[in-house]
Amino acid sequence: MKTILKNFINGILTIVPIILVIYVIYKTFIFLDSLLGNFLRPYLHEDYIPGIGLISTIVLITILGWLSTKYITGKIIKIIDWLLEKIPVVKTIYSVIKDTIQSFLGDKKSFSKVTLVVVPGTEMRSIGFITSEQLEDFYSPLKDHVAVYVPQTFQVAGFTFLVPKEQVEIIDVKPEDAMKFVLSGGMTSTSKQKKIG
Repeated sequence: MKTILKNFINGILTIVPIILVIYVIYKTFIFLDSLLGNFLRPYLHEDYIPGIGLISTIVLITILGWLSTKYITGKIIKIIDWLLEKIPVVKTIYSVIKDTIQSFLGDKKSFSKVTLVVVPGTEMRSIGFITSEQLEDFYSPLKDHVAVYVPQTFQVAGFTFLVPKEQVEIIDVKPEDAMKFVLSGGMTSTSKQKKIG
């Protein structure tokens, strides 16, 4: 019975992560393929091949990116951008999406600096990511502060703290390693140490 239970647990440890990764990749593929796929499917009928929607989406985004660098089309895109930033409610949603995408893919990436922040009133520290070092434009008394995003374990949600610069300790850890460490509750580094040992 112990052998069966041990093999079952080994199966969960090895197979379940693989199944979950395949499932997430599959769902992501289906979603991305459907962006233009749902539009193309009625025209192509039986000739539609899964993946055409995804390829079309990538091509369209690339073309729009190229057009945004041209003078006339670039001006049109800037006008659309300006309009979206002026419409009530829409401007809030648009700015959040735009800033989030730019923080990951833009020239000035956020989450590039890993930091340790002392939990107030304790000697405990929490791992976070500096998301903004220029808070003076947001609120002038915060010019000596930085925005630190502290993710929660086992979920994507987290907290944004405005911390005085002198209380922030930047550490030499890769952002992806820090994120894995936090999201796994610290188990990622423990498993690596076991493999090394």
